[in-house]
This record gives sequence, structure tokens and C-alpha cells, in this order.
Amino acid sequence: MHGSERKDGHDSTPEEDPRPKLWPRVLGSLAIVGLMVGMMIGRLTTPEPVQLQHVEVLPGALAVWFSDEPKLHGEMVDGTVGLLFDAQGKAQNGQFTLNGKEVNWRVRRTDGGLLLTVVAARALQGDWVGAPQDGRWRLQVNLREQ
Repeated sequence: MHGSERKDGHDSTPEEDPRPKLWPRVLGSLAIVGLMVGMMIGRLTTPEPVQLQHVEVLPGALAVWFSDEPKLHGEMVDGTVGLLFDAQGKAQNGQFTLNGKEVNWRVRRTDGGLLLTVVAARALQGDWVGAPQDGRWRLQVNLREQ
């Protein structure tokens, strides 16, 4: 029976291979390629952000046009109507007349998206309804005095 002692400078353990180990490099390269392909697929499937196209003044209402349906949060606080849209667009403002009185509206950019505020000398109340129209999204904000 043979033991584990060395005889003539030979033993049963093979010497280490002096060639470089390529397997970790292959796995690393595959991981990087997989990450890059995944990022490209994710970029292609991410929807474009919703864009505010324009605000249209109607009698007693505002029509806000978007490229697609935005997420919306609306509140009436102290006689003002405020709507926060998860959308992108440029800041704008304007005026219109409601029952012979001036009403001011303003769209501004915030951290949460676009904020539409409607303010008048008298307290306002409003309701809003949105619907797709002509391949775009139209949100109508109907206003009345409190």
C-alpha cells in the first residue's frame, strides 16, 4: 500500500497549473453583458413621460390637454382649487372671467410634477373629469363660486 510520503520527489498531489484561470473572467464578462442588455431592454420598455400640451380657457372651466392620461391629485383648500399632475411641461398662467369676476390660474413645476392652481377673490369650488379625445387626454376643470 502506498503512503502519502514523498518518494523520489513525487507525490499524489498534482502541481498547480501555471496558466491563468479564465473561468472568472468569462463569468464576469457574461454578467456585464447581461446587465447591459437588461438596461437596454428596460430603456426601450419604459413609457415616455406625460407632457402637458396646453391649457384652454372655456366659459366657467379650464380644459387641460395632455399627451396621455397623467396621475392626478386634486384638492380644494381655502377657496382655491389645486391639481397636481404627474407630468412634464412648461410653466404658464392666465386669467378668465367667472360670473363677472376675474379668476387667475397658474401652472408651475414642482418636485411632484406640475401644479395647477386656480384662485379668485371669492372662494371657488370645482370638479374635474378627464377623458381621451383625439389621441390625447383632456381634463376639464369646472369651476363655480362657493
